[in-house]
Amino acid sequence: MKQENRAGRVVKGFVRERINEVGLFVALLVLVFVLSSQSENFLSRQNFFAIFLDAAMVGMVAWAATLVIITGEIDLSVGPAVAFWGVVLADLVTNSQVPFGLAVLMVLAGGALTGAGAGWLRARFDVPTFISTLGLWSAFRGLAYFLTGAMPISVEMNWFMTTLVGRFFGIPVPAILMFALFFVFYFITNKTTFGRAVFAVGGNPKAAELGGINVTFTRVAVFAISGLMSAFLGIVIAARLSSGSPGAAQGLEFSAIAAVVIGGTLLLGGKGSMTGTLLGVLFVTIIGNGLVLLGVNSFLQDVIRGGLIVVAVLLNLIVAKRSNSSIALKSN
Repeated sequence: MKQENRAGRVVKGFVRERINEVGLFVALLVLVFVLSSQSENFLSRQNFFAIFLDAAMVGMVAWAATLVIITGEIDLSVGPAVAFWGVVLADLVTNSQVPFGLAVLMVLAGGALTGAGAGWLRARFDVPTFISTLGLWSAFRGLAYFLTGAMPISVEMNWFMTTLVGRFFGIPVPAILMFALFFVFYFITNKTTFGRAVFAVGGNPKAAELGGINVTFTRVAVFAISGLMSAFLGIVIAARLSSGSPGAAQGLEFSAIAAVVIGGTLLLGGKGSMTGTLLGVLFVTIIGNGLVLLGVNSFLQDVIRGGLIVVAVLLNLIVAKRSNSSIALKSN
């Protein structure tokens, strides 16, 4: 009897701590059930892999976005950054005849450095990352169109690019990369000193600094990681399109932020999980896939996605207020 009571308390404690993830998982099951009943193609093998391929495009940057938002910051430059670095890769390889391996390294380094720049502006001059990354959003998109003349730059496919868009035992390689990176980021957030520093900075930067955490380094590092992941995804999308396209990844930043927030990461910082973000990525992707299968007008799809972000933010703020209230009551 005591063991049963203990097991019950453990289950209740787990559900209480993971209430957002449990609720989101149930919502996913309901969503899958509804869409499968409305469209006979939803559960097909082809559509299943299409969902994971689309999820990979969001997930690769959503993992880094989770770290950024946990620190209480935001990165709005993701979508244009992905397009820009894809264009840069194509321009270096096709027009400048830079060796492919060197071009890839230059793109990844460039992504990390520009991301670090936004973090440095926040840490050194206290420039809100909403402003700095909004500036990058405009600059990246404008530069992408300027370099290409608004026309895609084709890039010759090689073994590396072909592998990026290939399949392994029928599973799209980008989906495999997404899950591999998920485990990397899960390890970082849950098992490393850096991960603990990210949560500490998001929870209370001043207390974190007094506790010996290098707040400046942490902020610069999370934005460098975000820039690196944007550059990497730019390479993947360039491989998928066989070109660097200035119009690629439109609205990706909003999908990534929506996935992170829906997954339970607080916009105020200090709380979040990679597991929640994974569920959020799947939720956002399945919603988009289902709207297409149901034949919903593409403009209305944007409306629904926008409404989804607003609702997620509202729920996020409600959860934050309740958690703060419960903490205050416990302290009293």
